[in-house]
Amino acid sequence: MGDNDYFVLRGSVVLADGILEEGMVVIRGERIAYVGPPLSRFTDPRREFSVSGYIWPGLIDLHVHGAGGADVMDATPKSLATISRTLVRHGVTGFLATTVTMPKHRLEQVFHTVAEVASSLEGARVLGIHLEGPWICPRHRGAQNPEYIVDPDPEEAMWALKNSRGMLRVVTMAPERPKGLETVRLLSSKGVIVSIGHTGATYEQALSAIDAGASQVTHCFNGMTGLHHRSPGVAGAALTEDRLYAELIADGFHVHPAVIKLLATLKGDSDKLILISDGIRAVGMPDGEYELGGLPVFAREGKVVLADGSLAGSLLTLDRAVRNMVEFTGMPLWKAVRMASLVPARRLGLDGDLGSLETGKRADLVVTDESCHVLKVWIRGKCVYDRETSYD
Repeated sequence: MGDNDYFVLRGSVVLADGILEEGMVVIRGERIAYVGPPLSRFTDPRREFSVSGYIWPGLIDLHVHGAGGADVMDATPKSLATISRTLVRHGVTGFLATTVTMPKHRLEQVFHTVAEVASSLEGARVLGIHLEGPWICPRHRGAQNPEYIVDPDPEEAMWALKNSRGMLRVVTMAPERPKGLETVRLLSSKGVIVSIGHTGATYEQALSAIDAGASQVTHCFNGMTGLHHRSPGVAGAALTEDRLYAELIADGFHVHPAVIKLLATLKGDSDKLILISDGIRAVGMPDGEYELGGLPVFAREGKVVLADGSLAGSLLTLDRAVRNMVEFTGMPLWKAVRMASLVPARRLGLDGDLGSLETGKRADLVVTDESCHVLKVWIRGKCVYDRETSYD
């Protein structure tokens, strides 16, 4: 590829450690060729696009079940393509296809479909699978279907590893259940991130799980024992243990903004806070009744609930989560973006290629307006979403 095969974005560049107000990002092929102050050798006006808002790195969602009327559990190429196209409209360039508690044959269908179509999606790319359940605590199941919950087992973990065709990246499980710690040890020894979630574990049991290899907490404060001054629980472990990353649904419903600010204060500066959506098929759809793991759920007034009113996934998108973090906590924009880009990329071991705007990294990037609403998205240097020309 010749020296003239490039294009330039100029505007406020959101870096991993600040914002370059008058910056330049040069894309050549699938890679970023330069990031920094404007250079004279890249000032060909025919190749230059001025941005009135911000240039972000592509966002990465480690926990999303569906969007646009489709769900990962549909286990069809069409549904995964719909999710991919919907997420990219919100600045997501990579995601983990996240399951719910279902029987093994249904999970196998998901594994196989994800492995087959992951590399061919035109929107957000599938970076792996997040297995949420079925090895969870019935009492803290949330919107997981109780009919299919089973206790963890190392043999079942080997089944998941084998059938996921190398795509298994994260497993959410309750380590206090029988054979829980054995299962944690096995999965972590195979390079899988074990995330404590949908769990009744005490603080002490959480520490035992960390010692066994668990390194993350699923949607912190939700689906677990809460924080009490004499019984810290898993939430207390997440707040105080530097060895734990914490997922956060920053919609203002799942966690109060004051508690979000507390979590950001304790985990944000150590790069251990990960913004997720936990979005379901109702994301981007009208209010009404939908399905999650075989259970009826209802989207209304910005949230999703079961028939009894308890929360069931979310309608959050990752770009809104970034905006919410700035609003709820007062943190600078670059730090909120980092929690949805570089931190999850690093969790997956992909930060050498993804997660920040740096020379040599893959050209996955997002252009927003001044209010941080997504206008355009590039993946591997190709524009895959333009709000002005997209009608789906």
